[in-house]
Amino acid sequence: MSMHRPEGFFARLRSLVSGIFQRWVREREQDSPEVVYEQAISERVRQYRELKSAVAGILYLRAKLESEISERRAEIARLHDDARRAVRRNQDDISLTLIAQKQQLFEELERAEDELRAVKDQAEEAKANLVRFREEIRSLVREKGRMLATLANAKARRRLQVAIEGLSTDAELDALEGVREYVTRLTMEGDIDKELGDTGLRSRLREFRDEARMQSARSELEQLKKEVKVHTLSETSERTFSAEPAPAVG
Repeated sequence: MSMHRPEGFFARLRSLVSGIFQRWVREREQDSPEVVYEQAISERVRQYRELKSAVAGILYLRAKLESEISERRAEIARLHDDARRAVRRNQDDISLTLIAQKQQLFEELERAEDELRAVKDQAEEAKANLVRFREEIRSLVREKGRMLATLANAKARRRLQVAIEGLSTDAELDALEGVREYVTRLTMEGDIDKELGDTGLRSRLREFRDEARMQSARSELEQLKKEVKVHTLSETSERTFSAEPAPAVG
Protein backbone atom coordinates (compact mmCIF):
# COMPACT_ATOMS: atom_id res chain seq x y z
CA MET A 1 0.00 0.00 0.00
CA SER A 2 2.85 2.35 0.82
CA MET A 3 4.47 1.65 -2.54
CA HIS A 4 1.49 3.08 -4.45
CA ARG A 5 1.40 6.37 -2.57
CA PRO A 6 4.66 7.80 -3.97
CA GLU A 7 3.63 6.81 -7.49
CA GLY A 8 0.26 8.52 -7.07
CA PHE A 9 1.91 11.60 -5.59
CA PHE A 10 4.42 11.90 -8.43
CA ALA A 11 1.68 11.33 -11.00
CA ARG A 12 -0.34 14.16 -9.48
CA LEU A 13 2.75 16.32 -9.32
CA ARG A 14 3.54 15.66 -12.99
CA SER A 15 -0.06 16.44 -13.90
CA LEU A 16 0.09 19.69 -11.89
CA VAL A 17 3.38 20.74 -13.46
CA SER A 18 2.09 19.84 -16.91
CA GLY A 19 -1.08 21.88 -16.34
CA ILE A 20 0.90 24.88 -15.08
CA PHE A 21 3.25 24.66 -18.06
CA GLN A 22 0.38 24.40 -20.54
CA ARG A 23 -1.30 27.39 -18.94
CA TRP A 24 1.93 29.35 -19.09
CA VAL A 25 2.32 28.43 -22.77
CA ARG A 26 -1.26 29.52 -23.53
CA GLU A 27 -0.68 32.85 -21.80
CA ARG A 28 2.51 33.40 -23.77
CA GLU A 29 0.67 32.51 -26.99
CA GLN A 30 -2.10 34.97 -26.18
CA ASP A 31 0.48 37.66 -25.48
CA SER A 32 2.25 36.98 -28.81
CA PRO A 33 -0.41 36.00 -31.38
CA GLU A 34 1.77 37.14 -34.28
CA VAL A 35 4.50 34.69 -33.22
CA VAL A 36 1.95 31.86 -33.01
CA TYR A 37 0.70 32.60 -36.52
CA GLU A 38 4.25 32.83 -37.83
CA GLN A 39 5.07 29.45 -36.30
CA ALA A 40 1.93 27.88 -37.76
CA ILE A 41 2.67 29.35 -41.19
CA SER A 42 6.32 28.24 -41.00
CA GLU A 43 5.23 24.71 -40.12
CA ARG A 44 2.81 24.64 -43.07
CA VAL A 45 5.54 25.93 -45.37
CA ARG A 46 7.92 23.23 -44.13
CA GLN A 47 5.32 20.53 -44.76
CA TYR A 48 4.59 22.03 -48.15
CA ARG A 49 8.24 21.87 -49.12
CA GLU A 50 8.53 18.27 -47.96
CA LEU A 51 5.38 17.33 -49.86
CA LYS A 52 6.63 19.20 -52.91
CA SER A 53 9.88 17.24 -52.79
CA ALA A 54 7.90 14.01 -52.47
CA VAL A 55 5.72 14.97 -55.42
CA ALA A 56 8.82 15.74 -57.45
CA GLY A 57 10.14 12.24 -56.61
CA ILE A 58 6.86 10.63 -57.65
CA LEU A 59 6.80 12.59 -60.90
CA TYR A 60 10.40 11.54 -61.58
CA LEU A 61 9.46 7.88 -60.95
CA ARG A 62 6.46 8.24 -63.24
CA ALA A 63 8.59 9.68 -66.02
CA LYS A 64 11.16 6.90 -65.51
CA LEU A 65 8.49 4.18 -65.67
CA GLU A 66 6.97 5.73 -68.78
CA SER A 67 10.41 5.76 -70.43
CA GLU A 68 11.08 2.14 -69.42
CA ILE A 69 7.67 1.06 -70.71
CA SER A 70 8.32 2.80 -74.01
CA GLU A 71 11.73 1.11 -74.31
CA ARG A 72 10.28 -2.34 -73.45
CA ARG A 73 7.55 -1.92 -76.02
CA ALA A 74 10.14 -0.98 -78.65
CA GLU A 75 12.32 -3.96 -77.62
CA ILE A 76 9.32 -6.30 -77.80
CA ALA A 77 8.61 -5.05 -81.33
CA ARG A 78 12.25 -5.67 -82.34
CA LEU A 79 12.28 -9.17 -80.83
CA HIS A 80 9.07 -9.97 -82.65
CA ASP A 81 10.62 -8.89 -85.97
CA ASP A 82 13.82 -10.84 -85.24
CA ALA A 83 11.82 -13.98 -84.40
CA ARG A 84 9.93 -13.74 -87.69
CA ARG A 85 13.18 -13.42 -89.63
CA ALA A 86 14.61 -16.43 -87.80
CA VAL A 87 11.51 -18.43 -88.64
CA ARG A 88 11.83 -17.51 -92.31
CA ARG A 89 15.43 -18.78 -92.19
CA ASN A 90 14.40 -21.99 -90.45
CA GLN A 91 16.43 -21.05 -87.35
CA ASP A 92 14.02 -22.46 -84.80
CA ASP A 93 16.44 -22.43 -81.88
CA ILE A 94 17.03 -18.68 -82.33
CA SER A 95 13.31 -18.09 -82.80
CA LEU A 96 12.54 -19.88 -79.51
CA THR A 97 15.12 -17.78 -77.67
CA LEU A 98 13.78 -14.56 -79.12
CA ILE A 99 10.19 -15.50 -78.31
CA ALA A 100 11.16 -16.37 -74.73
CA GLN A 101 12.87 -13.01 -74.33
CA LYS A 102 9.80 -11.28 -75.76
CA GLN A 103 7.51 -13.04 -73.28
CA GLN A 104 9.78 -12.05 -70.42
CA LEU A 105 9.64 -8.45 -71.61
CA PHE A 106 5.83 -8.68 -71.76
CA GLU A 107 5.77 -9.75 -68.11
CA GLU A 108 8.11 -6.92 -67.16
CA LEU A 109 6.02 -4.52 -69.23
CA GLU A 110 2.84 -5.60 -67.46
CA ARG A 111 4.45 -5.11 -64.04
CA ALA A 112 5.79 -1.69 -65.10
CA GLU A 113 2.38 -0.60 -66.37
CA ASP A 114 0.74 -1.67 -63.08
CA GLU A 115 3.39 0.23 -61.18
CA LEU A 116 2.91 3.24 -63.43
CA ARG A 117 -0.83 3.30 -62.76
CA ALA A 118 -0.16 3.25 -59.01
CA VAL A 119 2.45 5.96 -59.35
CA LYS A 120 0.09 8.12 -61.40
CA ASP A 121 -2.59 7.78 -58.71
CA GLN A 122 -0.03 8.75 -56.07
CA ALA A 123 1.10 11.68 -58.19
CA GLU A 124 -2.46 12.98 -58.61
CA GLU A 125 -3.17 12.64 -54.89
CA ALA A 126 0.15 14.29 -54.00
CA LYS A 127 -0.53 17.18 -56.36
CA ALA A 128 -4.00 17.65 -54.85
CA ASN A 129 -2.45 17.69 -51.37
CA LEU A 130 0.15 20.15 -52.60
CA VAL A 131 -2.53 22.49 -53.90
CA ARG A 132 -4.49 22.10 -50.65
CA PHE A 133 -1.41 22.92 -48.56
CA ARG A 134 -0.66 25.95 -50.70
CA GLU A 135 -4.22 27.25 -50.33
CA GLU A 136 -4.10 26.55 -46.61
CA ILE A 137 -0.92 28.61 -46.28
CA ARG A 138 -2.45 31.49 -48.22
CA SER A 139 -5.63 31.29 -46.14
CA LEU A 140 -3.58 31.26 -42.94
CA VAL A 141 -1.65 34.34 -44.07
CA ARG A 142 -4.93 36.16 -44.79
CA GLU A 143 -6.34 35.03 -41.46
CA LYS A 144 -3.24 36.32 -39.71
CA GLY A 145 -3.75 39.77 -41.21
CA ARG A 146 -7.43 39.86 -40.28
CA MET A 147 -6.95 38.53 -36.76
CA LEU A 148 -4.04 40.83 -35.95
CA ALA A 149 -6.01 43.82 -37.22
CA THR A 150 -9.04 42.73 -35.16
CA LEU A 151 -6.82 42.19 -32.13
CA ALA A 152 -5.21 45.62 -32.50
CA ASN A 153 -8.64 47.24 -32.78
CA ALA A 154 -9.92 45.34 -29.73
CA LYS A 155 -6.86 46.33 -27.70
CA ALA A 156 -7.26 49.97 -28.70
CA ARG A 157 -10.93 49.93 -27.72
CA ARG A 158 -10.08 48.21 -24.45
CA ARG A 159 -7.40 50.79 -23.63
CA LEU A 160 -9.87 53.57 -24.41
CA GLN A 161 -12.52 51.98 -22.22
CA VAL A 162 -10.07 51.52 -19.36
CA ALA A 163 -8.93 55.12 -19.74
CA ILE A 164 -12.52 56.35 -19.70
CA GLU A 165 -13.43 54.22 -16.70
CA GLY A 166 -10.30 55.33 -14.88
CA LEU A 167 -10.94 59.04 -15.30
CA SER A 168 -12.05 61.03 -12.24
CA THR A 169 -14.38 63.68 -13.60
CA ASP A 170 -15.36 65.31 -10.30
CA ALA A 171 -12.60 67.92 -10.40
CA GLU A 172 -13.21 68.62 -14.08
CA LEU A 173 -16.95 69.02 -13.53
CA ASP A 174 -16.37 71.34 -10.58
CA ALA A 175 -14.00 73.46 -12.65
CA LEU A 176 -16.47 73.51 -15.55
CA GLU A 177 -19.31 74.54 -13.23
CA GLY A 178 -17.13 77.32 -11.84
CA VAL A 179 -16.40 78.61 -15.33
CA ARG A 180 -20.08 78.51 -16.22
CA GLU A 181 -20.98 80.43 -13.06
CA TYR A 182 -18.28 83.01 -13.74
CA VAL A 183 -19.44 83.54 -17.34
CA THR A 184 -23.06 83.85 -16.23
CA ARG A 185 -22.19 86.30 -13.45
CA LEU A 186 -20.03 88.38 -15.77
CA THR A 187 -22.82 88.49 -18.33
CA MET A 188 -25.30 89.59 -15.69
CA GLU A 189 -22.90 92.29 -14.49
CA GLY A 190 -22.76 93.59 -18.05
CA ASP A 191 -26.55 93.60 -18.19
CA ILE A 192 -26.69 95.46 -14.88
CA ASP A 193 -24.26 98.07 -16.17
CA LYS A 194 -26.33 98.46 -19.27
CA GLU A 195 -29.50 98.69 -17.23
CA LEU A 196 -27.95 101.22 -14.87
CA GLY A 197 -26.73 103.25 -17.81
CA ASP A 198 -30.21 103.28 -19.31
CA THR A 199 -31.74 104.30 -15.95
CA GLY A 200 -29.41 107.28 -15.62
CA LEU A 201 -30.22 108.40 -19.12
CA ARG A 202 -33.93 108.11 -18.46
CA SER A 203 -33.48 110.04 -15.21
CA ARG A 204 -31.67 112.83 -16.99
CA LEU A 205 -34.29 112.94 -19.71
CA ARG A 206 -36.99 113.05 -17.08
CA GLU A 207 -35.17 115.94 -15.33
CA PHE A 208 -34.90 117.78 -18.64
CA ARG A 209 -38.60 117.34 -19.27
CA ASP A 210 -39.54 118.34 -15.72
CA GLU A 211 -37.36 121.45 -16.05
CA ALA A 212 -38.95 122.28 -19.39
CA ARG A 213 -42.43 121.90 -17.89
CA MET A 214 -41.44 124.16 -14.98
CA GLN A 215 -40.11 126.78 -17.39
CA SER A 216 -43.29 126.57 -19.40
CA ALA A 217 -45.31 126.89 -16.20
CA ARG A 218 -43.30 129.93 -15.10
CA SER A 219 -43.75 131.54 -18.52
CA GLU A 220 -47.47 130.87 -18.34
CA LEU A 221 -47.53 132.27 -14.77
CA GLU A 222 -45.74 135.43 -15.89
CA GLN A 223 -48.16 135.75 -18.76
CA LEU A 224 -51.09 135.39 -16.40
CA LYS A 225 -49.60 137.97 -14.06
CA LYS A 226 -49.22 140.38 -16.98
CA GLU A 227 -52.78 139.82 -18.07
CA VAL A 228 -54.07 140.27 -14.53
CA LYS A 229 -52.02 143.41 -14.09
CA VAL A 230 -53.28 144.89 -17.35
CA HIS A 231 -56.83 144.01 -16.42
CA THR A 232 -56.39 145.54 -12.99
CA LEU A 233 -54.99 148.75 -14.42
CA SER A 234 -57.85 148.98 -16.86
CA GLU A 235 -60.45 148.60 -14.16
CA THR A 236 -58.70 151.23 -11.99
CA SER A 237 -58.68 153.69 -14.85
CA GLU A 238 -62.34 153.20 -15.54
CA ARG A 239 -63.28 153.75 -11.88
CA THR A 240 -61.18 156.91 -11.71
CA PHE A 241 -62.77 158.31 -14.87
CA SER A 242 -66.27 157.66 -13.69
CA ALA A 243 -65.64 159.32 -10.30
CA GLU A 244 -64.53 162.67 -11.72
CA PRO A 245 -67.36 165.42 -12.04
CA ALA A 246 -68.66 166.22 -15.44
CA PRO A 247 -67.64 169.67 -16.76
CA ALA A 248 -70.32 172.50 -16.80
CA VAL A 249 -71.99 173.40 -20.00
CA GLY A 250 -71.91 177.30 -20.54
